[in-house]
Amino acid sequence: MRARDLAVEYETVDVDSDALDAARLMAGGTLPALLVVDADGAPVAIMPASQLVKVLVPSYVIDDPTLAAVIDERHADRLCEALAGRTVGDCLPVKAVPPPVAAPDDTALEVAALMAQVRSPLVAVTEKGERGGTRLLGVITASHLLQQLLGAQK
Repeated sequence: MRARDLAVEYETVDVDSDALDAARLMAGGTLPALLVVDADGAPVAIMPASQLVKVLVPSYVIDDPTLAAVIDERHADRLCEALAGRTVGDCLPVKAVPPPVAAPDDTALEVAALMAQVRSPLVAVTEKGERGGTRLLGVITASHLLQQLLGAQK
């Protein structure tokens, strides 16, 4: 199996996308992450669901998790308000790592090795466009890769 055969259409956002909309997109599709693309559609970052969750949690609770027990449910239910008015770019880590990218002809093992090396829930599959840019062919998620590899075991 080659990366081009494993790649599937996947939700993307750009850095200017609304963070709350991105969170809803993740939650609605139970996605482990979203692929962040530039204006030309080339991958620039991965927004893991865990990163959006981190934005919701007040920094003082991250610093001292025991404080989470003293926040009442009424306030906890309003955590998503922290995303209001923010963009995906606002929620990305300052040192956002570029997403792992596979070439169309990479094998399943090469994709698996890349995914394992960078500990990413997804890998973008791209090729050079006709005008020299990068064209996104699709994404391979860890769960889809496992599904395909397990299917090959039959």
